[in-house]
Amino acid sequence: MDKTVIRRVEALRRFSVPELKREYSKVLGEATSSSHKQYLFRRIAWQLQAQSDGGLSERAQRRAAQIADDADLRLDGPKGFWSWPEETPAQPRPEGSEVRRDGRLPEAGTLLKRHYRGNDFLVRVLERGFEYQTHHYRSLSAVARQITGTRWNGLLFFGLTGRRDG
Repeated sequence: MDKTVIRRVEALRRFSVPELKREYSKVLGEATSSSHKQYLFRRIAWQLQAQSDGGLSERAQRRAAQIADDADLRLDGPKGFWSWPEETPAQPRPEGSEVRRDGRLPEAGTLLKRHYRGNDFLVRVLERGFEYQTHHYRSLSAVARQITGTRWNGLLFFGLTGRRDG
């Protein structure tokens, strides 16, 4: 690569974004709306190198144009992609059918106790969900997150399951 090109590229590293935008217009012959410093630097540096080395051959330019013309461009998403399914009203459950509970959960009414960071935490298992500090939670993971401030597998946090070795 030509030494003058190397010096110009090195000088670009010290340019501010407005200076890079002006240089982009000079080198590429068009304005840019981007203010991403690294993007502007790379595009200008690439163009300077391409100009120095002569850019793409005519054959390569023709092939690129041919590939672009043959491209099967999708201008819109698949049919129905942007539409939301209509909500269906909840169907009543037939008598005798029950909601399946995770077999690792104890019976409703059981208190789960967890010692965490010097404090004891109690959670009551409900028929549907869990109660912690008079608030209802749909999952043990939500309770564990409330307690720790981070994502946890609720069953693991409360010792109802072990880690899988995988």
